[in-house]
Amino acid sequence: MGSQELDDAKGSIPRILKDGTRDVMVNKLSKPDGLFATRGGWVFSQESANLPVSFLKDGVVSELFRGENVQGLWDDGDYLYAIEDRKPVGRLLRYRWSDQTLTVLRDQIQEGESVVRCTDGRMLYTEKKKGVVRELTEDGSDPDVLADLNKPTFLMCDERGLWVNEDSTHRARLLLIDKQGRQQTVLSFLKAPQSIGGTYLLAEGGRDRVLERYPTHVNPCRKHRTTASSIR
Repeated sequence: MGSQELDDAKGSIPRILKDGTRDVMVNKLSKPDGLFATRGGWVFSQESANLPVSFLKDGVVSELFRGENVQGLWDDGDYLYAIEDRKPVGRLLRYRWSDQTLTVLRDQIQEGESVVRCTDGRMLYTEKKKGVVRELTEDGSDPDVLADLNKPTFLMCDERGLWVNEDSTHRARLLLIDKQGRQQTVLSFLKAPQSIGGTYLLAEGGRDRVLERYPTHVNPCRKHRTTASSIR
């Protein structure tokens, strides 16, 4: 599953089959984003004004709630979290599946793009305008986990640490911060990368391609290899 992020109801969510052919699951969307698999289906957002976060299952699309320029989504079973990429400020929202209630957790976020729950239990989110990754805390202090980044967008946590990519059209990076706090630049000179999927898939919106980075045993001096597939 992926998304064609076109505005004015020209966007869609296609499913790419193993032979490379594409089957459009949902069309007439405006900048679809935030795809997340849950409850036997997919939730997705639309990064435009007053459009719904929706749930796709068995070919049926159901509206869950509405937001303003909702981008990142995260589901932990009982709750669905959503963050708005708005200027000057957006919100971090929490939707409860059991009774469909919507709670505003934060309302002063400057261009939020991603929210994620890490393996250590922390919930993190980005503020692109401020160049920071912050931790969502019960007391509302939300300390910076990382700062001085170049427009941080999407986050991913796995056993190796925290992955962060930067949404810059010039010299953007894919970063890995390990559990000891050491920062490594995995990829650089990217152009507007948009998402991290799986462990080594990264969509580079500025060049209309998906980068795949994987281990190779051909050359023991190289730990990983990167290939690119074009998107048309």
